[in-house]
Amino acid sequence: MPPTATASADARQPQKQQRPDSGPVGALDRFFKISERGSTLAREVRGGFASFFAMAYIIVLNPIILGSAKDMYGHQLDGGQLVTATVLTAAFSTLLMGVIGNVPIALAAGLGVNTVVALQLAPRMSWPDAMGMVVLAGLVVMLLVATGLRERVMNAVPLGLRKGIAIGIGLFIMLIGLVDSGFVSRIPDAAQTVVPLQLGTGGQLLGWPVLVFAVGVLLTLALIIRKVPGAILISIVAMTVVAMVVHAIADIPSWGLTTPEWPGNPVATPDFGLVGEVSLFGGFEKVGLLTGSLFVFTVLLSCFFDAMGTILGVGDEAELMDKDGNFPGINKVLIVDGIAVAAGGAASASANTCFVESTAGVGEGARTGFASVVTGALFSVALFLTPLATMVPSQAATPALLAVGFLILAGSVKDIDWSDFTIAVPAFLAMVMMPFTYSITNGIGIGFIAFSVLRLAAGRGREVPAAMYAVSAVFVFYYAMPALGLT
Repeated sequence: MPPTATASADARQPQKQQRPDSGPVGALDRFFKISERGSTLAREVRGGFASFFAMAYIIVLNPIILGSAKDMYGHQLDGGQLVTATVLTAAFSTLLMGVIGNVPIALAAGLGVNTVVALQLAPRMSWPDAMGMVVLAGLVVMLLVATGLRERVMNAVPLGLRKGIAIGIGLFIMLIGLVDSGFVSRIPDAAQTVVPLQLGTGGQLLGWPVLVFAVGVLLTLALIIRKVPGAILISIVAMTVVAMVVHAIADIPSWGLTTPEWPGNPVATPDFGLVGEVSLFGGFEKVGLLTGSLFVFTVLLSCFFDAMGTILGVGDEAELMDKDGNFPGINKVLIVDGIAVAAGGAASASANTCFVESTAGVGEGARTGFASVVTGALFSVALFLTPLATMVPSQAATPALLAVGFLILAGSVKDIDWSDFTIAVPAFLAMVMMPFTYSITNGIGIGFIAFSVLRLAAGRGREVPAAMYAVSAVFVFYYAMPALGLT
């Protein structure tokens, strides 16, 4: 890999560190295998901070999505309680992933799943009923892990398609960064145009926030090229300071979800009123067994494959895969993911799932669960300091997503056999459908279906694992549900 595609010389090409022999640092090193994975405590801490800042927007965004919807009785969830539920479950899930899974993957309320809960489930039942559906989906995920089915599905994915999924995630998080920063924006449907996206606003780059983002991208890339340790975190902190200065001296209408200014009162008292407000089976009484089961299936499918794609992408970028492209110890990671789904529903925060923004921490050199412990600890602090946690504007944090997206692409594209169309085409479809449909699940589903069909068409059907055929059939049914009147 060329040196320009390096988060730092040590991060991308880890070398074994001298393991401490005793004391607290030595115990941490042994438990999390920090030296064994070629990392250091300092890199893990930097990685934990970088992941937190890259995904801190969820503290604001999840309450907006859930709080703006009403259930069938016209009830809305309290905004302050939603903030507490969002932060609490993110802290719990991420700490659990760090300690049990020992991977640098942070979790929080999943985007996409929360929209399903808010717009599909809640309007047809009460909020406790809707969150009960999420808990049931989490329990099913854990059952699939316990039976080994989920691991078999992941291991059935051929290496080339896994690399395509990883690249798709890289492109997806790059698009997320561009959109969240305002560098790219959606053209309103009322424009009656076939072009869905545009540069900036009205095709032009206008305003200080976009400039802060552009400078942040250049700063991040420059630091990476210079192989500066902590490049991503340095950029996030530096551009937050710049944004605060710019905001103080310029008249800026909006920075988006967060405003870079020091809060009047940085301390907030958490409100745990939504925790435990769940009815496991009440939703089935409202919509019936078939519709209720389909709702659980929809939540399950999104959680299952969004997490699968993220785990494979982050694992590949963090160099945690073995020589066959499998993820050692993945069952622990998968069971924590299932617990996170259920915990999110139990606290009324919607399903928690693995966040692709974890790649920001990996870009800083994080290789172990200690980075997740740091991220989880920061979420725990944010329970009481939410105003401080939300003062980092997206324009300061999202440059990291572009840089990491490039690193993922550069590290994976060479490993796809482009001469074998039965793997190259599915990999290509997986990688482009994720950003084009704004969904990891869609990219995986379309890639799976294409792989199964093309191998059959080439007379190589016996090379396709049975699990791939089964999952492809599930995706076909999932996409056919609207036409069958099942949604």
